[in-house]
Amino acid sequence: MNTEKVKRLQAAGWKIGGTKDFLQLSDEEARLVELKLSLVSAVKKSRIKRKISQIELAQRMKSSQSRIAKIEAADPSVSLDLIVRALIASGATTRDIQAAFTVGQGKSTTVRSLSL
Repeated sequence: MNTEKVKRLQAAGWKIGGTKDFLQLSDEEARLVELKLSLVSAVKKSRIKRKISQIELAQRMKSSQSRIAKIEAADPSVSLDLIVRALIASGATTRDIQAAFTVGQGKSTTVRSLSL
């Protein structure tokens, strides 16, 4: 975000910071969130790259299309185990899986909130 926009937002009462600060996450919690989001993104990219529908991926996993939709939406009820199973079932290579586990380390997403 450019500095002028940041100044305008701050003048309007917005607070600029990272996800970790906004949600008051510990370092470990923030890394877990980043890892989960990276894996979820990798599942969807792998499925689309291989032209597999959510229904077909669900059939490969002996699951349901709605469960695949929840995986891709990073629903909190979805376990890391299920996300990794979906990534493997989507045909992701070992390199794809390794990349998903390393993306996002040390990065923080910027969020905006109204200061009280």
